[in-house]
Amino acid sequence: MAENKDRKKQEKKKPSALNIVKGAEGGRQGSASPGKSDRRHGRQLPTSEYVKGVLDGDRTILGKAITLIESNAPAHQDQAQEVLKELMPHTGGSIRVGITGTPGAGKSTFIETLGTYLTDRDHMVAVMAVDPTSSLTKGSILGDKTRMQDLGRHPNAFIRPSPSGGTLGGVARKTRETMLVFEAAGYDVLLVETIGVGQSEIAVRSMVDFFLLIMIAGAGDELQGIKRGVMELADAVVINKADGDNVKRAKMAREEYARALHYLQPRAEGWTTEVHTASAIKGTGIPEIWELVEEYREITQRSGYFEKQRRQQSKEWLHSMLREKIHSLFYNNEEIQKLLPAIENAVLEGKIPVTQAAWELLQKFEKKLKNEKK
Repeated sequence: MAENKDRKKQEKKKPSALNIVKGAEGGRQGSASPGKSDRRHGRQLPTSEYVKGVLDGDRTILGKAITLIESNAPAHQDQAQEVLKELMPHTGGSIRVGITGTPGAGKSTFIETLGTYLTDRDHMVAVMAVDPTSSLTKGSILGDKTRMQDLGRHPNAFIRPSPSGGTLGGVARKTRETMLVFEAAGYDVLLVETIGVGQSEIAVRSMVDFFLLIMIAGAGDELQGIKRGVMELADAVVINKADGDNVKRAKMAREEYARALHYLQPRAEGWTTEVHTASAIKGTGIPEIWELVEEYREITQRSGYFEKQRRQQSKEWLHSMLREKIHSLFYNNEEIQKLLPAIENAVLEGKIPVTQAAWELLQKFEKKLKNEKK
């Protein structure tokens, strides 16, 4: 990992195109056959080439490896797991930071300013910007590939916009796997932006080390803009846009949030959630916020909480994958697909209770599995 980082520092001197790689399109990646995927993203490489390319920091191969992992095509999923298995010994060396906030809080501008600050100090920064997915086109709505352009041009940065594909809260289903690939490629800071629509914060909290909540002042009752549950998840709160005529309001909002946090139970052992002001446009307050992240890592690593949290996250990830697989097996089962419409109609017409309908379907599914084993 150190060799990857040293080599990439040297690449800083080379001219670089805009380092933003488009994610797999949420609505089509599952239906695409391997042949179609090959034509759209280039030929499918041998597992050894994906692994070597990622470890060597080859940006083209890195993008292809992530596309492979994001794909829902069965042939791609099998190879993706082989690639991840080979990369696992090279993962875990980053600080994973989740960033969320209310609409209009300036999350993308904040991430770009923070990312630029870090890349200028020789950090390797990967940004996973999860966009909501259009229900019509199945593509990204916010278009992160057109944002963060200054950061995207930096050779030490890699931005991966990815539509959510309709998953819970807008969190890309393969975000965790993508994080591992970035770590294996030598990226030591991972920034995960949520779209800020409720459940996404809980999902991202379960995969990052440090969770940052971005808020703004001057938008009415400050505490009405965010739920208590999200406040409890935060390791730090930043009042953004603290510039110009808004400086005074930002300071007042900081005091109000600090009072609210005083009554909440600290989330991490040995850590007290702080509220800071910053201006992503001006760049003020950014160094102090990063110092806070590093202080958090030092304190929690010393106490053992850092590693304890990562182990717990791995356990949660396991159960999440199991639920997803069971869900897929059930709804893709041919017999269930034949029975479901009739049972749904029976429920809608009040002929059978919901509990009985669910029980009958599960019994059919269980019987089908037993017969397949024989």
